[in-house]
This record gives sequence, C-alpha cells and structure tokens, in this order.
Amino acid sequence: MSVRTLCLAILNRLDATGYEIRKESTEGKFSYFEDASFGSIYPALARLEADGRVTVREEHQPGKPARKVYSITPSGREELISSLCEPQAPDTFRSPFLLIAMHAAALGPEVIRTALDRRKQHLREELKKINECSEDKTDPGVDWIRDYGRSCMTSDLAYLEHHGNELIKIAEGVIPSPKMAAE
Repeated sequence: MSVRTLCLAILNRLDATGYEIRKESTEGKFSYFEDASFGSIYPALARLEADGRVTVREEHQPGKPARKVYSITPSGREELISSLCEPQAPDTFRSPFLLIAMHAAALGPEVIRTALDRRKQHLREELKKINECSEDKTDPGVDWIRDYGRSCMTSDLAYLEHHGNELIKIAEGVIPSPKMAAE
C-alpha cells in the first residue's frame, strides 16, 4: 500500500491535518497498515490536492499558524477503491525479537528471559489497545480486523507462554544449536 492510498483511506473516514494523518498511521486505527513519515505524507497530500483527490481548507487558530485540513473528494474515493482492488503486496513482518531468538545460543539465558518477557509484555499492551478499541462497534469491517488482530496476537502470546522455555534451554545449551552440534 502506498502512502497516497493510506492518506486517502484515513481521509475517507475523517477530515484531518497532515499531523493527524501521521498520528493515525503511527498510533491510531491505521497503525497496523502502513508506516508513513511526515516526509512522505505531505508530498502525497500535495499530489492528491493537485490531482483533485483531496481538498484543503485553512482553519485559523488564535496565536498559532493556520491548520490545513484535508478532505477526500469523490474522485479521491474512486481512487481509494481502485487502489484497494489491486492485488496487495505480501504483508511485511519484521521482528527484532526474532533476531534475538535466532541467536539464543550465543546470548545466554538471562538475555533470552528478558527478551521473552519484553515481547510478551508488548503483546499484552497491544492486546489491551485492541480491546480498548472494541467500544467502537460502528463498522463490521473494523470489527473483523480487530478480531483478526486479537487472534494473531493471542496466538503469538500463547506460543511464547507454552514454548518460551525451549528458547531458554537453547540459550542454556541444553538443546544444542545445529552449529554447536557440528563442532
């Protein structure tokens, strides 16, 4: 998904400033879809405005610069739908935790215990955030993706709870890594 499509998706739900779009893409409901920096959001918004996909209005604020608030246009909605109908790229998953797990045998059990605890805590925090969003029951699509995310994170947490000790045993040398076994 492009930053352009992400901006249209957010604006399809609410009028927003570039700052609000960034916040939605990093902390809000759209944080699970695409990461967008200010350096990519503002050029995308400028192109969308030039192409007639969004409009912008200035809202004056006492003692502050005027806010630019963007709104999607009908042609912007058409572009959003068209973009969402294209074949999607594979999901991207990156995990610093998994890099630590890969090197468990070299890191030792205390590092691995700490990494496991941090990962489980992170998953619990994400689940809490998802559960807090459960109050918004206005959109069946949002409900479905919330349940999907909850299922994925619950499964991850259960796996760590049930199999984390195996990783600690690898770090202790009880379960030798293939490299150690070959030596």
